[in-house]
Amino acid sequence: MMLTPEFIKAGPGSRLAFLEKLDPITLAETMVAFANTEGGTIVVGMRDDGKPAGRIENEALDRALKEADSNCNPPVVVGSWEPLETDEGTAYALRVPRSIELHALSDGRVLIRAGARNRPLGGQEILKLASAKSTGDFESEVVVGATKEDFSRKMIDEYLAKRAERTKRPYNGKVDDLLREIGAIDAEGRPTVSGIVLFSEYPQHWLPQTSVVFAKFVGKTPRGENGLAGYSRREELTGPLPRLIESAWNLIWSEMAVSAVVKGLEREETYEYPAFAVREAIVNAVCHRDYRLKGRRIEIRMYSDRLEVISPGGLPGFITVDNIIDEHFSRNPRIVNGLFQWGYIEELGLGIDRMVEVMEQAGHRPPSFDARPYSFAVTLYNERERQTAPDWARNTNHRQARALQYIRDHGSITNREYRSLIQGVSAETLRLDLADMVERGMLLKIGSKKGTYYILK
Repeated sequence: MMLTPEFIKAGPGSRLAFLEKLDPITLAETMVAFANTEGGTIVVGMRDDGKPAGRIENEALDRALKEADSNCNPPVVVGSWEPLETDEGTAYALRVPRSIELHALSDGRVLIRAGARNRPLGGQEILKLASAKSTGDFESEVVVGATKEDFSRKMIDEYLAKRAERTKRPYNGKVDDLLREIGAIDAEGRPTVSGIVLFSEYPQHWLPQTSVVFAKFVGKTPRGENGLAGYSRREELTGPLPRLIESAWNLIWSEMAVSAVVKGLEREETYEYPAFAVREAIVNAVCHRDYRLKGRRIEIRMYSDRLEVISPGGLPGFITVDNIIDEHFSRNPRIVNGLFQWGYIEELGLGIDRMVEVMEQAGHRPPSFDARPYSFAVTLYNERERQTAPDWARNTNHRQARALQYIRDHGSITNREYRSLIQGVSAETLRLDLADMVERGMLLKIGSKKGTYYILK
């Protein structure tokens, strides 16, 4: 992840931590958390608002890093401190790569990065993460029989253009150096799994399991009349991952039912499923499937009442259905980063949040998630529920009732919006109002810190 001004401005998150003071223990905790999760950047000498906190001596930086390293077991491999110049002073950045090892602190704690905080794992979570680490990174393995000539120059140029657009900085170095940096080729220049699936015109030549199967069924089950196959259309999609995403999206889009409502004097079309939710389900499957599983492909099943996207491989690492909205761990970080730079992922780790939100805003029930040992399915339902307040919404105080009405009208509410809505009441009382509704299952809390907002559950 490039440390752009926009990235800094977004504040602490799953891949960025600000340490106002140079504390070796906090530094060690954050190094372990990043190494165990997706990797990230630690900026020392910067407040949460993105402003430098004061001058730090180089000797103090090196001394703190050495002490922090002694508290990591095994040691976390990091680079050196990089000065980060701002208009108001200098901070220092330390890049922590994702590690294939499981790291703990000297006191035995195993931490992961969850949003903008470091969270300790419990016993079963540690076992799951250790298992995920022990399998190695399949996406970084060399593809036997493939060479760099099997990469499509058109795909590479498209990636470079999209990357420059996202980072606001064109890449002027050697293409091979960049391919090596992002893991598309190894040190000897041999294509890896991630390189082939991103940049080869036909990765299915080496990895046939990377295709996608689409089927549209006439009813609510995969069988038709007399026990015969009930699909009205079946397609197998091939090509590099960016093309698979677009092909799958276009196919679903072409098969989606469209209704129309008249608002005022204008006709407004409403599609069967929110576009973002569909695209996110496709992108998640492509990013996070277990590419080691041969003979199993991503399946997209379109029924009369729902859309199912089934991905080979269970949930990775410590991720469960219960924490899937709040936490993030990728089985294929190089593929994820490639598709992020391509623009298919808007913001790392927040896709599931928005999928839930847009489904709720469109009047649908929330997506359902089915996690099994060797598959993970996302189901989007197309029936819209009546936008009436359920019985439990009546058991609220007058402030909470106004908040619920505001969410029904606007889709969500933030703490700031709630304070503007309810004047003359302390911010703490209003915070407790929202927390109470979350605890009672009325609202779903999305995001953290300044980015927190609430939607109907």
